[in-house]
Amino acid sequence: MLLHDTALIYGRYLRQSLRSRFALLFGVLTPLLYLVFFGPLLTGLPLGGTGSSWQILVPGLLLQLGLFGALFAGFTIIIEKGQGVVERMRVTPVSRLALLLGRVLRDATVFVLQAVLLVLAALVMGLRAPLAGILIGFVFVALLAVSLASLSYATAMKVTTPQTFGPLINAVSMPSMLLSGLMLPMTLAPAWLDVLSRLTPFRHLVDAVRDAYVGSYTSAHMLYGTLVAVGFAALSVTVGTRVFRTAGA
Repeated sequence: MLLHDTALIYGRYLRQSLRSRFALLFGVLTPLLYLVFFGPLLTGLPLGGTGSSWQILVPGLLLQLGLFGALFAGFTIIIEKGQGVVERMRVTPVSRLALLLGRVLRDATVFVLQAVLLVLAALVMGLRAPLAGILIGFVFVALLAVSLASLSYATAMKVTTPQTFGPLINAVSMPSMLLSGLMLPMTLAPAWLDVLSRLTPFRHLVDAVRDAYVGSYTSAHMLYGTLVAVGFAALSVTVGTRVFRTAGA
């Protein structure tokens, strides 16, 4: 029943997303603008890492896509609560875990599709990376989307208005972006800032994807990034499921 219920919720929300093609393209617009207008500025600069500037920038943009998109996914829950959708779901026998998994798997699918568009544009701009590394990057985007969307939905179940939810998410997203080294490697930062960034889980994901883009699949960064991504996803889904059950979502 869990698989059936999850597939039902997933299909419902995925059809909604696919019908809004403008929203799909708009979601990838900001990383694409960074790619077009910021990427050429880094060409040939010593960025303190292995590989070309594109192999450093594109992995960061992929995870930026998952970071900002998934963190704001909870807005849909707030809208649905206002429209009575959540209240109607409370009286159905659908698994509460399925209500969460269906949503976050939809989000992961959408962000991976957007990541594919971003990588295709990057290949035109000059990115050269092994196919295995590109596919690994998509996996990390999916895991990050599942993690952050789960926490975003859980947070949205606890707040009542978008005016509360928005500033709260901004307070998390901006420091996470700055400390994770999405745009530039944190090895360029002062020692104290580099150490502080290592306390941010997203830093390890960014380092892992950058290693994958240069074909380094057995590095310490890859190991730490994989462990952090999988562990963070498991923890986030557990937290989200508990909130959905106690809130009667």
